[in-house]
Amino acid sequence: MTGYYDIVLGLIPVALLGITAALTVVGISLTAAVPIGSVVAMAIIGHAMFVNTPADVPDEPQSARPPMNAD
Repeated sequence: MTGYYDIVLGLIPVALLGITAALTVVGISLTAAVPIGSVVAMAIIGHAMFVNTPADVPDEPQSARPPMNAD
């Protein structure tokens, strides 16, 4: 099953190469298109690292009942 981080790993090169190629086709020079594409790729990485962190998932679901004694 494809998760969030699998999609992020796929979007990084797509953003870098795709946006750079699209801007170059539109008429922006390559030396300006590469930094723009890299800023978008960095934004995707930053979102994955700081906004939607891997530690957001709790380790165990909390139960409403207290633990039962073994005695």
